[in-house]
Amino acid sequence: MANIAVIDYDMGNLHSACKGLALAGATPHITDLVADLEAADALVLPGDGAFDPAMQNLRAKGLVEPIKREIARGKPFLGICLGLQLLFDGSDEGVEAGLGLIPGRIQKFQKEPRIAIPHMGWNQLTLTQPQCPLWQGIQDGDWVYFVHSYYAVPMDPAVNAATVTHGSQTVTAAIAQDNILAMQYHPEKSAPAGLTMLANFVALVKAQTPVAVA
Repeated sequence: MANIAVIDYDMGNLHSACKGLALAGATPHITDLVADLEAADALVLPGDGAFDPAMQNLRAKGLVEPIKREIARGKPFLGICLGLQLLFDGSDEGVEAGLGLIPGRIQKFQKEPRIAIPHMGWNQLTLTQPQCPLWQGIQDGDWVYFVHSYYAVPMDPAVNAATVTHGSQTVTAAIAQDNILAMQYHPEKSAPAGLTMLANFVALVKAQTPVAVA
């Protein structure tokens, strides 16, 4: 069974992410304890809200360095929504430094006629890393659910695993770099496609988890 630590930093509805992971066959538990992050088979960082309070909360709980350390050890990591944005160096939404694990910044959507900000609702993915482990059973053009006003601009576009177009702007929808996977959209709200992606992450975790010998 995949033991997944869902990181609690007082931002967003963690229970919906847990429910999706449980449906995908994992054993998720919400925690802000460093020992739990170290013992887990994988980490999930979900979140809704603003960049600066999120980073402030992570620092106040002493979780920044433990998260970085576990990722550096090769532990599978999944960021969801704000959890993707926090991986970057910083955000135009505020002044706090991000985790700095993916070089680049978070920028705000530009206003356009007849284009709503935030980008809210269903939109289609363009898969840019076809071999990304999240995409098993996923097709180019599948629909997922977004709620965001800011988007990631990676320094190296090759980390983009998928993009989405909103108005005239094509932006990062998902990233994949080594053991770091992250989605700007909400897979737990994205019907069968989203649950398939969560199941793919759980399968990846199980494949990398040593089997206990009695």
